[in-house]
Amino acid sequence: QVQLVESGGGLVQAGGSLRLSCAASGIIWSINTMGWYRQAPGKQRELVAGITDGGSTNYADSVKGRFTISRDKASDMMYLQMNSLEPEDTAVYYCNAESRRFGAFWGQGTQVTVSS
Repeated sequence: QVQLVESGGGLVQAGGSLRLSCAASGIIWSINTMGWYRQAPGKQRELVAGITDGGSTNYADSVKGRFTISRDKASDMMYLQMNSLEPEDTAVYYCNAESRRFGAFWGQGTQVTVSS
């Protein structure tokens, strides 16, 4: 199993910044990719940003140029730096880890609220 714990969410004004953190534990060696997803009320969960074991990244079009995903393997941490936040970014943000051997793992989520 992989355990994921998010932190860093909160309330911020439009134009502000937040940094989300995800602490991973367990069978870390099995993780192939990690990512951040978000789910707004009444909407489906969507991919925000992903990062492969080799460090390649991909982003949703809506956050390109504003969000940056990173991973520190030495400390088993993943981050999402969010700048120029917009009210449309309001959602619960989830940390995700994918293992080809063991499947998908999710954190409990952290709320991000952007006020206009």
